[in-house]
Amino acid sequence: QVRLVESGGGLVQAGGSLRLSCAASGRTFSRSAMGWFRQAPGKEREFVANINWDSNTYYADSVKGRFTISRDNAKNMVYLQMNSLKPEDTAVYYCAADGRAYTNPYSLRDRYDYWGQGTQVTVSS
Repeated sequence: QVRLVESGGGLVQAGGSLRLSCAASGRTFSRSAMGWFRQAPGKEREFVANINWDSNTYYADSVKGRFTISRDNAKNMVYLQMNSLKPEDTAVYYCAADGRAYTNPYSLRDRYDYWGQGTQVTVSS
């Protein structure tokens, strides 16, 4: 059974930093793209960042220069380092994985096959 489990969320003041982690189990994703999405109350789930199998990265304009996605294939982990956090970054953050190898769904939410349960990030002003 494939599972993605996020951790690292919490409450932080504006300007602060958090590091989210996503632990994958049940299969390896070393040849697959993985991503982070977020969903604020009353809004649709939106793309945040994506990393493909050879660690090329892709970001939403709203987080570019502040967030960094990375992966550790040996540990089957993906990370999201979030700096200079703003109140508008408040949301539930979800880890997602493409079930296929050597393809990249980039920001296309429906192309991701596996999802975690989410971790809450709250940024106070």
